[in-house]
Amino acid sequence: MSAESFSDASFDARPYTGGCACGAVRYAVAGEPLIMNDCQCRHCQQRSGTGHGSYLTFKDATVTVSGQAATWQVTGDLGTVKGHNFCPTCGTPTHLTFPAMPEIFIVHAGSLDEPGRYQPTVALFASSGHAWDTVAPGAHRFERMPD
Repeated sequence: MSAESFSDASFDARPYTGGCACGAVRYAVAGEPLIMNDCQCRHCQQRSGTGHGSYLTFKDATVTVSGQAATWQVTGDLGTVKGHNFCPTCGTPTHLTFPAMPEIFIVHAGSLDEPGRYQPTVALFASSGHAWDTVAPGAHRFERMPD
């Protein structure tokens, strides 16, 4: 049997890279995301200016961020403090960090260099969603954040 027989054709070892619209803030994440999801909570609607946010969540990944992102901290519905990182020049949201969970790094799907790598499997806070904003066809939907 050849070595190719043992390889997983669906595994993509390339890092996930992306950044802001003007190129001042860039990131690279080596590893596979734990989850790719759409979130329809009101907070994500307001921040995105549309009906939802789309995210890739990584845990214990090797992350490199270049450039100086500005950060806006907010407390989420479940009491978790989130740092929303964005470019201070063009305003593009790039990633989220959590002071109490430094092992978690979340990127905005729209900031990916290859947005086609985003394949959502979950939609959160579907109870806040709007009829005009259909997200993640075929994804498992949760009315709120699952326990």
